[in-house]
Amino acid sequence: MENFKFYLITDTHFFKNSLGARGKEYDEFMRFEQKCFAETEAINRSVFNWLKKADEADTVLIAGDLSFNGEKESHLEFIKLLNELKESGKKIYVITADHDFKNEGSDCFAFNESGRLAPESTKRDELFDLYYDFGFKDAVAVDRKHLSYVAQLCDGVRLLALNNDGAADGKKHFDEEQIGWIKEQTKKAREDGQIMFAMNHYPLLPGQPIFSVVPSAVQIESDAVTTMLADEGVHLAFTGHMHNQSVNLKITEKGSKFYDVCTGSIIADPAVIRHVTVTSDNKAIIKSIETPDFEWDTNGKGCKRYLSDLFDSMILNMLDDMQYNPARILSRFGADGKKALSGAVKLAGRIINKITIGGVCRLLWIKCGKSIKPMLLKEYITELVRGVFEGNQTFKEGTPKGDVFIGFLKRLNPIFKKINIKTIDGKKADLFEILKNSAGNYDLDDYNVTLDLL
Repeated sequence: MENFKFYLITDTHFFKNSLGARGKEYDEFMRFEQKCFAETEAINRSVFNWLKKADEADTVLIAGDLSFNGEKESHLEFIKLLNELKESGKKIYVITADHDFKNEGSDCFAFNESGRLAPESTKRDELFDLYYDFGFKDAVAVDRKHLSYVAQLCDGVRLLALNNDGAADGKKHFDEEQIGWIKEQTKKAREDGQIMFAMNHYPLLPGQPIFSVVPSAVQIESDAVTTMLADEGVHLAFTGHMHNQSVNLKITEKGSKFYDVCTGSIIADPAVIRHVTVTSDNKAIIKSIETPDFEWDTNGKGCKRYLSDLFDSMILNMLDDMQYNPARILSRFGADGKKALSGAVKLAGRIINKITIGGVCRLLWIKCGKSIKPMLLKEYITELVRGVFEGNQTFKEGTPKGDVFIGFLKRLNPIFKKINIKTIDGKKADLFEILKNSAGNYDLDDYNVTLDLL
């Protein structure tokens, strides 16, 4: 086979702007949003226009959450974009995910000056026909019940496109029937001498170590699924969902490699397009391209800056509410009515919003470099959290910000050891190592890397 190249994007969250994204309730909703809402149509159009002209590959993969929240009109408008891209000469393969259907109309929403609206929703059983031309139509195998398929991308390369939103128990996992279908397809690929890689919306490995203790951040039964795929000969998967940028490796007991390449949403920081080359000698060359600027009043900011500022405002708004509206922040985290916590949250917010890193270090007897002493703690926290999603995190040991963070972790480590938190695979979490490796990237490059699949 010759080297095969493609582009990949994920979490397009297309929203037809005319449905309504304005008004007081919209502004309140956006205080705690990582991703854009009103701007998503403009961002998608900009990305699709870029892809039409991009000449390094003629194939585009989209890894789920195509619509903002399952609005029927958003899907229909997004499909127009797909058809325009197809007419430009691109072959397109998509999967759907949980943001693409809602069984209750009130679960998908829009806003205008009168408040919250409920546009017509899309049911799950409508998705096969809606997206039939973008994967299912030319597939060599289809599992319609699970909205999954296998596509022959080129001579020697097959795509295992997976969706697991349709299990009978309502949980987002691979049921026995789908596991059987996956094994059947991986066996055929091996027998036919094909390189097979997967596209699954939900991360199959935790995108960052901190996500290993957040069940909703990782595929259910992650360890069993990734072991099965790797040992069956699928050594690479492209995922989304968490809007983070990461590349992670697992090696099974049999010595099989499995890489999860998670890509940031195009409508939220870090907003990335992947360019991937699968080589005849079983390597994957990953390159990352920033989402292009888009038509919107961004106050002169480029796309990258506009989206990173949106992320920062989400964190800063939360910290601000801790001080000035603790009831709202408690409600946000499911602690409505717990007035006893209100005073403590308010005090913590007041301290976080005013104290500097130098002040924190003095209180905790932590060494602190002169360059970051004047930095406000709230700015430090915001940059640290954003880095977890952007990938290639910079708060590493040996840097001023990283050394302060590790010093802080060391102060808390005796407490960490007494906290019994389990990871998604049921093991006791080592909070020191999890937090250290979430703040600083000590492993694979999350943007540009060559992966040896064997």
